Amino acid sequence: MRTPLLGSILLATAAAAQGPPRLPDGVFAERDVVYAETGNGPLTLDLYKPAAVSEPLPVVVFVHGGGWKGGDKRAAVNNAVWLVPEGYAVVSINYRLTDAARWPAQIEDCYAAVRWVRANAERHGFRADRVAAWGTSAGGHLAGLMGTRPDPDAAKHEHDSRVQAVVDWFGPSDLLTMPPNVVSETRTKEQVAASNGAKLLGSPVPDVPGLAKDASPLHHVSADDPPFLIMHGSADQAVPLVQSKRLHEALEAAGVESTLKVFHWAGHGGKAFQTDKARTAVREFLKSTIGRP
Repeated sequence: MRTPLLGSILLATAAAAQGPPRLPDGVFAERDVVYAETGNGPLTLDLYKPAAVSEPLPVVVFVHGGGWKGGDKRAAVNNAVWLVPEGYAVVSINYRLTDAARWPAQIEDCYAAVRWVRANAERHGFRADRVAAWGTSAGGHLAGLMGTRPDPDAAKHEHDSRVQAVVDWFGPSDLLTMPPNVVSETRTKEQVAASNGAKLLGSPVPDVPGLAKDASPLHHVSADDPPFLIMHGSADQAVPLVQSKRLHEALEAAGVESTLKVFHWAGHGGKAFQTDKARTAVREFLKSTIGRP
């Protein structure tokens, strides 16, 4: 009989033998590039671009999900790298998770990644004026903030951290109204204190409403925000659809171009977001915002 330990070893060995997911033909990868130094150590990104580049490329900065406590930049291979053969560079970032640092470290890391793109535009063949943010779940939340929240330290840096477009896949937009952060008939104070939102902010969300608003894209919406494409499943049990609906409505009310696409009966991610329909929506949005003229 195979023991649990032996089974784990065999699975790990098989995974190591398989290596990273296969890249599309013609895609060049440069992995574990340091883009910033922090008190918690260096931050790294993976860069994907066409093996042959004839002109500067628009850039998509991909931000992985994982409840701000897990996940990894390798998620871009299954989510965003398909864009590379279509004429984009994809920069997939790791950022500080909640076991290493609390808010606002996560968004500061995202800003730093955009500045890195612009600082290295000539070296890597990037279009510094055509940068989009794309994130899933917690990464969608951070991508939303990259489009709405002004960088309070912008004046200290040579390069701008603002993006020209945002693709938000099922990200929370308002931490104050996310069910895991709210005491209710089914949610105790102890559970709220142990939520991912509490781990992000360092305190239960209801106890720090000002900090929660600072960490919520909904509360930063303004008329100068870039265009948004928001995609969400109607049956999402992790991040309710209303989170995206409210953000979409606020963007439109501010005069910002926003498109909300609801995938009926889809949950929190999954196969619905790996279809031709989903890719077509992203493709058309990016072409109209950061794609080549």
